[in-house]
Amino acid sequence: MKIQRAILSIAAAVVAVTMGADAQGAEERSSNLSPQVLQEITKVEAEIDLTEAQAIERLAAPPDNQIQQIELLGKLMLYDKNLSVNRNEACAFCHMPETGFTGPVSELNRTTGAYPGSVRTRFSDRKPQSHAYAPLSPVLHYNPGQGDLVGGNFWDMRATGRRLGNPAAEQAQGPPTNPVEMGLPDIACAVYRASQRPYRALFESVWGVQSFAIAWPGDVEQVCNRPGPATAADPLPVHLSPIDRGRVGATFDQMAQSIAGYEASAEVTSFTSKFDAVLAKKAQFTPQEQQGYDLFRGQARCNECHRDGGPGEDPLFTDFTASNIGTPANPRLPYYGEDRPDALGYVANPLGSSFVDGGVGTFLSNGHLLSQPSAVDARWLKLAPDNQARIRVPTLRNVDKRPYPAFVKAYGHNGYFTSLKQIVHFYNTRDVLPRCQPHDPGEGTTCWPAPESTANMNTSKVGRLGLSDAEEDALILFMQTLTDGFEH
Repeated sequence: MKIQRAILSIAAAVVAVTMGADAQGAEERSSNLSPQVLQEITKVEAEIDLTEAQAIERLAAPPDNQIQQIELLGKLMLYDKNLSVNRNEACAFCHMPETGFTGPVSELNRTTGAYPGSVRTRFSDRKPQSHAYAPLSPVLHYNPGQGDLVGGNFWDMRATGRRLGNPAAEQAQGPPTNPVEMGLPDIACAVYRASQRPYRALFESVWGVQSFAIAWPGDVEQVCNRPGPATAADPLPVHLSPIDRGRVGATFDQMAQSIAGYEASAEVTSFTSKFDAVLAKKAQFTPQEQQGYDLFRGQARCNECHRDGGPGEDPLFTDFTASNIGTPANPRLPYYGEDRPDALGYVANPLGSSFVDGGVGTFLSNGHLLSQPSAVDARWLKLAPDNQARIRVPTLRNVDKRPYPAFVKAYGHNGYFTSLKQIVHFYNTRDVLPRCQPHDPGEGTTCWPAPESTANMNTSKVGRLGLSDAEEDALILFMQTLTDGFEH
């Protein structure tokens, strides 16, 4: 019955948005989201609601294995819109399975690159990463032999995993209080909202009855309904006793560990691609796919950063380091325009159009402007100049997973590239083609804009690969074998 009710409410929501009469319609229209974007968002939200309803049904007879209980809790929280300030945005809104757990709205990928937050007029400064395979990243550490920081999560490695021992768990702690994402003013709000949800009993049975044994102040609803960030004068606006504040911190950690547990499960991190089947000798590459793989390991030099595995090494298609490949700035990011106070008086991007993403270097030197889930190791400050503008090497697993062929995916930390062909062509020709003139119709084909930053730019492995058009296409065909779901 719960699933049937969810489906009916989903249908009602679809009709409401189509008629422009949904509860958040006025706010969303004011954010200049196009009708096509709103329609796609409605479909994604419907899918999220249905997935959540199905997961809630499982609470009637939860698994008797603690690991599976933790995975179920993590899934319930990832698909819970109530953990955002306006109760309208689940974590999954930026990380859906049909796209390999990254951004599921084709029109946003094509236009803005970044996604709106719970406050729909606020957008992030980067595109969503995939959270599949993220829990397999090592805790961030410095390797002096190779001169690299290795590990962590987020494009700038700021979810280090140094505190919880798991970068994916610390990554999960960023969005809830990020003003341009889920927007809560205090981590206590995430814990309070979770205490009101159907999964509370399961959470207490796994993590202990003390998890929500917290004396909430009388104004907690009012405080948690007000979008963050908190003010400098009142940085923890949910006013709790020291003991209750400690409980909130511990429970928030356990929420994050549950989410990371689900992300590590076979439902998300599945190793079920054609590539895996070929490794297991259950399938064979086509001649073009094999050509692409040979190029990947050879002339195209992809395997030097997007590692396909070695002795004792899972083929995760990243080496967990960071690099500046010279990606152009993405002028479509709404973040550049977030330099004035919004309706709530918040300025997301004080630098406006002069903002330059400093990547790992900025995290090391002064943290991230929007969310800081992990503390910065002060001993690493001296590494900041050599890491300025460097961006974490993403996994290529599910790099081309999409729900239908015409679906647009965004690539690069800022979503500048809108096709796999385009980013492969960039790697191949960045230093060969001329700089584009303003509004050049050849942009992305016969010319490239200047890099957003030339600091520490990778000139040894990117930019002049000498690949033919057919070889670029063969590389793409190989990368399409990294899409999970080939084996069931």
